[in-house]
Amino acid sequence: MSVLFTRKRFMAAMVASCLALASCGPKPAEKAPAAPAAAAKTSYKIGWTIYAGWMPWAYAQQSGIVKKWADKYGVDIQLVQINDYVESLNQFSAGKLDGVTATNMDALTVPAAAGKDTTVLMIGDYSNGNDGVILKNGATLADIKGRPVNLVELSVSHYLLARALETAGLKMADVKTVNTSDADIVAAYNAADTKALVTWNPQLSEVKKAPGATEVFDSSKIPGEILDGLMVSTDALKANPNLGKALTGIWYETLALTVAQTPEGKAAREAMAKLSGSDLASFESQLKTTYLYADPKAALAATVSPGLVTANDRVRKFSFSMGLFGQSAKSVDDIGISFPGGKTLGDPANVKLRFDPTYVQQAADGKL
Repeated sequence: MSVLFTRKRFMAAMVASCLALASCGPKPAEKAPAAPAAAAKTSYKIGWTIYAGWMPWAYAQQSGIVKKWADKYGVDIQLVQINDYVESLNQFSAGKLDGVTATNMDALTVPAAAGKDTTVLMIGDYSNGNDGVILKNGATLADIKGRPVNLVELSVSHYLLARALETAGLKMADVKTVNTSDADIVAAYNAADTKALVTWNPQLSEVKKAPGATEVFDSSKIPGEILDGLMVSTDALKANPNLGKALTGIWYETLALTVAQTPEGKAAREAMAKLSGSDLASFESQLKTTYLYADPKAALAATVSPGLVTANDRVRKFSFSMGLFGQSAKSVDDIGISFPGGKTLGDPANVKLRFDPTYVQQAADGKL
């Protein structure tokens, strides 16, 4: 099985161990205390894990693009590969990393829920068909009613199922979820008692080849809801804005190469594929169902769009309903999420997740 898309293994680990930071409901005393503003520094560590939409970071480090922009802004940036997505989020929450690649849902339910003030520096991509709902011997989404559904519980697959059911006028109570690891999901389809499942690529592509398999819903129908991006410490960013400028410059120069249909672009994608343990054909196939915001102007438009607020409102409501804010959380509004234009969801006195367009705006204006 390809090692891509390990970002989504996070919630499976939570279900299995219930030990991940913040995921199983830290008591008030366990929450991270409010940290003082970080002292200005110039050396930073950014954690990343293997996923198609995050491989540009790995290539940027290898190719010298990281050093180029870090030198320009007088900072030292180390891109650190973390083999376990859970661990990358935990290290960021604990202050061992200054930034980390993560989904919007996981940024909310792990560092933000643990009290870590977190800024979404840029939205990198959204799942645009990477995730799907499969029925065995069924024709439409309505046929899922009453069936068991195999998936990684409390992951974005669980979120996708909830959204799919909503579009069909159904509720979670209309199905029974069966927790199944991503490593077992393809084999699970062949079991006699498997009637439906939700998974992501490359497993999704494999299941779709099986006899009787029909994809009845995919993430392209909820564009902009399953987001991936770079999260950084708000305190570190405030103490040294050059960190944000350097990281943003790195990202958009590398993304321009990633999507370029030139010999240089192909060479960059080949390198990314190799770094991810894949090959070019597989990597490019996964990029096709990953909507990359390669143009900073497009990323800016997405960041200031009212649709971003709507999407994250859905994500936070789902997360709270599944207990992902922690046992001490009494309301979906306990954690504040701020957006451009002064819009806030949740408690404005406890904002822990921020969508900040400042640096993407500078990239869009050509001022980096």
